[in-house]
Parts: sequence; C-alpha cells; structure tokens
Amino acid sequence: MGGQMRVYRQRIRSVSATKKITKAMELIAASRVVKAREAVMSAAPYTHALTRAVSAAASYAGEDHPLTTRTSEGRRAGVLIITSDRGLAGAYSASALKTANELMERLRSEGKEVVPYLVGRKAVAWFKFRDRQYAEAWEGFTDAPKFEHAREIGERVMRDFLRDSEDGEGVDEIHVVYTRFRTMVTQQPRALRLLPLEVVEKGQRVEVDEGFMEEPDDEGLQPQFSFEPDAETVLDALLPKYVTSRIYTCLLGAAASELASRQRAMKSATDNAEELIKTYTRLANQARQAEITQEISEIVGGANALADAK
Repeated sequence: MGGQMRVYRQRIRSVSATKKITKAMELIAASRVVKAREAVMSAAPYTHALTRAVSAAASYAGEDHPLTTRTSEGRRAGVLIITSDRGLAGAYSASALKTANELMERLRSEGKEVVPYLVGRKAVAWFKFRDRQYAEAWEGFTDAPKFEHAREIGERVMRDFLRDSEDGEGVDEIHVVYTRFRTMVTQQPRALRLLPLEVVEKGQRVEVDEGFMEEPDDEGLQPQFSFEPDAETVLDALLPKYVTSRIYTCLLGAAASELASRQRAMKSATDNAEELIKTYTRLANQARQAEITQEISEIVGGANALADAK
C-alpha cells in the first residue's frame, strides 16, 4: 500500500508541474491574442480599401497587366502555406496543412505542377518528413509577423510569378492557404487565389478581404478613372503593394488564430490536469485508507491473539 501511495503522490507532483506550465502558456496566449486581434482589425480595412481600389483600377484600365492577366493554360501553380513555428496549439497547423494538401491535389488533377512556399516550422517539418520539395521557407515569426516579413515573401512570389513558367522556375498563379480569424472560438482554414488579381466585372460580387464583400452597383454605374501618367505605371505601383498587403493581412490573421488555438488548447490541458490531480488524489486517499484499515486489523488481530494466549 505504501508503494502505491508513493506512486500516486509522484504522479500528482508531475501533473501539478505540467499544470503550472500549461496555465502559464494559456495566460501568455490570452494576453497576446488581444493585441493580435487588434492588429487584424486595424489592417483589414486598409487591405480592403487597397484591394477594392486595385481591383477597380485593373478592371477599367483596359491594360493587359502581367499581375491581372491569367493564362488559359497555366502549367505551374505556387501555393503559400502559412502554419506555426511552435506546437501546443491544437489542430491549428494540421487543419491548415490539410486544406493545403486538398488544394494541391486539386491543382495536380488539373494538370498543374505545384510549387509550395512554406511559412512556419510545422509546414517545413511536414514536407521534410514526407520527403517533398518546396521552393522556399520562412520561419521564426509566425506568432508575431511584421510588415518586413510580408514584403520579403511578396517579393519572392511576385518575382517567380513574373518569370516564364516554361523555364521551370516561374509560376502562372499564386494561392495562399492560411487560417482565417473569425472569433476567439472559431478559426477557419482558407485557401484564396492571390495572383492573378481577381478582376471585378460589372454586377459581380467578389470577396476582396477578411470578411469584406465588394457589392455590385445596383444602378449599373461604372466609375470613371483617369490614369496619370498611364494605367500601366499606376498598376506597376499599386499591385506590389496589394500583394504585400494581402500577405501581411493573412499573416496577422494566422497569428491571431494560432494564439487563440493555443489558448484554447492550453485551457483544455489545464482542465484535464486538474481532473487528473483529483483522480490521483482520490486514489491516494483510498490507498491510505486501505493501509490504515489493514493496520487496524493487524492490531486487533494481535490483541485477540494475546488475549487467547492468556
């Protein structure tokens, strides 16, 4: 009985130490997710306005710009996959990788070669474990992305997009897979096409950003644009900003989703640790009570034996 009590007490101490760690991680994630959510809400209106302006300008410019022209027979498709650098966030990275794998399978079924771009150590580990190739990877900033990271990623994907895909280095289209932050409880893995830019047709309803929808004009009025010095120069200046802004918004949404998932996972782990401590405490008390009962029985039996001997 004494051996069982020692085992239970050791397990209680071990689970208590784990509970302290999970509780601390829960509190850290809870404090950081507030700032991450504010960053998403602050960046989303700017990205929405920029996307709407670029879409409208590209729609009515009458120019066949490389970033808005979609080839009829795309051979290579780039997929930017955004995951986390660290674990202990529930199914956050697994859900994003599942969505990315479904997208890549669909693109392969269309006869396209997939070129992955990875963000986060979880995505890199997933590809390395399966011995799959990828174009480039970025790590170390998934829970606190900065605009410089988005600019670096945007420059790389735009450079590959502007190359000729027939030489085996360029891509014909760019897709982004990330986890969209909706609420503290709901985070949704999502795939969107980043390039070529979605051109808005008359009366068309197009989703242009995080939760924002571009509504068609009921009166059928079309805006009149005047481009100075010319439409191509304006699009050359706007479209790189659009790509970087969209990637930055995706990174912010993914960071907020990661922190919210980690907070929820750590809270669940803390609750499970508390239940486990209660279970081990009850078992230790039962073992202690059994040991006391056995000692009492031995004392009573010894006393009866002495009385009979007299």
